[in-house]
Amino acid sequence: MSTENEGTAVPPAPSAPPVPVDAPAASAHQASDAGASTPPAPPHASDGAQGPELVHAGPAPAYASAQGQQPGAPGGPEGAWPPPQPPGTPSYADGGAGAGGAGAGGAGPTGVWGAGYQQPAPKPKNGRGGLVAAILVAALVAGGLGGGLGYTLAKNNDNGSSTTLSASDSGGSVRRDAGTVAGVAQRALPSTVTIEAESTNGEGGTGTGFVFDTQGHIVTNNHVVADAVDGGKLTATFPNGKKYDAEVVGHAQGYDVAVIKLKNAPSDLNPLTLGNSDQVAVGDSTIAIGAPFGLSNTVTTGIISAKNRPVASSDGSGSNASYMSALQTDASINPGNSGGPLLDAQGNVIGINSAIQSTSGGGLGGTSQSGSIGLGFAIPINQAKYVAQQLIKTGKPVYAKIGASVSLEDSTGGAKITTEGAGGSAPVESGGPAAKAGLKPGDVITKLDDHVIDSGPTLIGEIWTHKPGDKVQITYERDGKTHTVDLTLGSRTGDS
Repeated sequence: MSTENEGTAVPPAPSAPPVPVDAPAASAHQASDAGASTPPAPPHASDGAQGPELVHAGPAPAYASAQGQQPGAPGGPEGAWPPPQPPGTPSYADGGAGAGGAGAGGAGPTGVWGAGYQQPAPKPKNGRGGLVAAILVAALVAGGLGGGLGYTLAKNNDNGSSTTLSASDSGGSVRRDAGTVAGVAQRALPSTVTIEAESTNGEGGTGTGFVFDTQGHIVTNNHVVADAVDGGKLTATFPNGKKYDAEVVGHAQGYDVAVIKLKNAPSDLNPLTLGNSDQVAVGDSTIAIGAPFGLSNTVTTGIISAKNRPVASSDGSGSNASYMSALQTDASINPGNSGGPLLDAQGNVIGINSAIQSTSGGGLGGTSQSGSIGLGFAIPINQAKYVAQQLIKTGKPVYAKIGASVSLEDSTGGAKITTEGAGGSAPVESGGPAAKAGLKPGDVITKLDDHVIDSGPTLIGEIWTHKPGDKVQITYERDGKTHTVDLTLGSRTGDS
């Protein structure tokens, strides 16, 4: 599914894919401290948090949600994430605007992700073809309201002269085992909904969501419901045709996760079973459910193509961005799939479909939506579950942070701590996790635990797979020497 975000700029992507865990960190050019800072996690505790953006499977072309949906950028104080994108910055895959970067730390006083952000200067084209490796910029896959998808049913005009053969059993009498795709679909479809979000000015789009609990909470993508956050209209329709008004309980822009609640929810809701995304393996079967291009209750299948894929998605406007260490799947995902469940072969939710890679003009900054090319990205359910629980409990997201600004420039050498934070703030937050661990401007982080870090965006995605208070091991380079230090992640509450 594509994760194009209308008009949102995405930070430059690294030039090479993440190095395998057991492989040495790449030594290609290190990111300059051109000002990209580790996007502060949404305001944990008292610091502001910022977040990168992905093209979601929702409203905007980059997302897997409804076409034309433009999530509103949360207003924030100076240094809030993400900053506006300078004009002319090339998009990751298709020449659109680059997405604003978010810092992994929490440096700036008001940085959304706990660190300041500086937009790297655009680089001249060097003739490289294909996808920019390491960080994939996905398009948000959302379907637009008002632009119906027409179809024609052909009439069989044979005047009764054709000879037809009938099977002994109709499809309805065939037994379908629980472990088959049909069996999984029969159980999961009744617990999925098609979401329509409309802003006060009539703009909006469609996406998907799934039942999270018996109280009527539905989990989806932030970019799916963004238009309805400030006084807009939100509805959820089940496969049986029953439609309910809903309200936004909480949304996390950086994580691209949102929770809505049905008004007058029915008493017979069946929440989908949540799996363990940490145990997913490459090659495992996947089943995706959504409303591609408005075609509700569509089921597609595929496999897990890769894990821990660093993805930055945006709505193309430079105002919204999110980063994730995604599950990659080749299951067909298209605009309208955003927010829908990615299931395993047993029907357990292992991810939330959010973005797709696009090759056409429907990509970042494009004016039209494109379809699946077999590169879809889902937020791991272990992360999404934690975020959803926080949103239900407090209405605000909580982000982990290291408290340092890192460069978001194209790099394969690691995440370099910049020499200047956002708005002239310190690149390493005084008293923050990075400062306590002894990290300094100019240090290049190459590993977080056993995960190779090849760029700032990759670091951000990895940090956000953890919770505040988690202890991690940071490997970094300083003056040509490699050092390792333990660090306890800090927190930031909120998106502004």
